[in-house]
Amino acid sequence: MVGFGLIGAGRIGQLHAENIVANARAKLVTVSDAFVEASETLAAKTGAEVSSVEDMLARDDVQAVFVASSTDTHADFIEAGARAGKAVFCEKPVDMDAERIRSCLEVVESCNQPLMIGFNRRFDPNFASLQRRLSDGEIGDVEIVTIQSRDPSPPPVSYIERSGGLFRDMMIHDLDMARFLLGEEPVSIYATGSALVDPAIGDAGDVDTALAVLKTASGKVCQISNSRRATYGYDQRVEVHGSKGMLRAGNVHETTVEVATSAGFKTDPVQHFFLERYMAAYRDELNAFIDVVEKGIQPSPSGYDGLMAQALADAATESLKTGVPVSLV
Repeated sequence: MVGFGLIGAGRIGQLHAENIVANARAKLVTVSDAFVEASETLAAKTGAEVSSVEDMLARDDVQAVFVASSTDTHADFIEAGARAGKAVFCEKPVDMDAERIRSCLEVVESCNQPLMIGFNRRFDPNFASLQRRLSDGEIGDVEIVTIQSRDPSPPPVSYIERSGGLFRDMMIHDLDMARFLLGEEPVSIYATGSALVDPAIGDAGDVDTALAVLKTASGKVCQISNSRRATYGYDQRVEVHGSKGMLRAGNVHETTVEVATSAGFKTDPVQHFFLERYMAAYRDELNAFIDVVEKGIQPSPSGYDGLMAQALADAATESLKTGVPVSLV
């Protein structure tokens, strides 16, 4: 059983805490948050102790650390965990600055500790199955990857202002998925976007409606569509077209029930929020990290995957500003 320390008791920290407690292979030993009341509330709910990060990292019964705190603290906590000899799982991103990510990864490597990054969509049962079948050659050589990711509604402008922008905050998941499915590193990216959902998002210097096109050295292409508004629910779809056919993973609906009447066919709505849509992915992600700790297998997504996704997000942001494709080589 792996003993966990959790840094961050906010929404995503609470989700990870619940999954750790429910997992027979894990034990939530201690929780730490900048807001003591949040730590105490979560500890009381899960049976964990409350401690400072320093005390957490000094404990022998803590073998692994989950970093789910604010983004500006991620790199520092990763380094502290690695130096303390702990395996580290960190929510994306490692940092908003690619150079800071590189220096953080150097520390992790020097400590010879595993670091896994929370690109949970790789563990969604549908997307994971699609990737396995793709790797098995079911549709031949990849030619076009199409990713659609649209939120039901935008976050508050106060969040937008500190998010790093849509490409670093939202599309970064899809950029990681593009690398996951293309099987090759993109060599160029072109991005465009507008503020069509909320003019205040545009006033804050961001977009809420965006497209990106990535291309690899061999000519494979990926197109990504993002929107902060999907009136019909949380829209998450992937399609891969290959030389022998196509693989597609559609939306997950609230139920599989379909009704047919004289008015036509009707299904239940798609799931409305990312916590519902990716609940199984978060559980499988935790099991994958436990395998890293117990079996010594290499973490995936790794710190390098976090760096590459951030580099793509930075390049997309640059392309939006300049209006031209950005070379990645």
